[in-house]
Amino acid sequence: MSLPVLFPLRAVSTATVRHTDAPHGRRRITIDHHPLTGVTPAMLLDWFTHLDGTISYGGDVVARYLAWHPLDHIRWELDRPAPGGGAGEGARFRIVEAFGGDPRHAVDVVDRVEKLDETGIRLVTRFAGAILLQLEHTWSACVEGTHYVTVMDIGARSALMGPVNAHLRRRFPDDMARAWVRHNIEEVGQLEHLLPRLARSSAAPPR
Repeated sequence: MSLPVLFPLRAVSTATVRHTDAPHGRRRITIDHHPLTGVTPAMLLDWFTHLDGTISYGGDVVARYLAWHPLDHIRWELDRPAPGGGAGEGARFRIVEAFGGDPRHAVDVVDRVEKLDETGIRLVTRFAGAILLQLEHTWSACVEGTHYVTVMDIGARSALMGPVNAHLRRRFPDDMARAWVRHNIEEVGQLEHLLPRLARSSAAPPR
């Protein structure tokens, strides 16, 4: 069951979105988000390395992943820990969600974390060594808080993978891409509300 939405969901108009077609049927979607006020790169790194944690939300203690997008997120699990343990580089994340809460736009994927540090996170799906899907979130400090950019690349670069890319485009059609864009803008915007509260609760002295 979905959690209540406690904080406003950002509109698509708050971000700059670009759709780019590339050779061999590849597609790139870039989202330049409105800055996250009160959020630091260190907070984002802590968030992504502790997605299995909990957070106080509406008077209850709930899974962080569910609070991150109360309408669309269904399940997150650490499919395989990083070589050093936990959710670091080399780990595999299982992500289950439905964009816009629509079962037609549901995904259940296992992605490898190929980068995770104070500058961002990169999630990759490979087949026979070739990258089929790459989702990268990059962040940096700015005057307002944190500048956050999301880039999704769909399809392999090799011309030989053209038929596979065509299949991926059918599996991720235009309407689903638009639903994902809205989902991503909404979930990134929620971090502006969740992370500062989480930081304050962590800093509060024990009673």
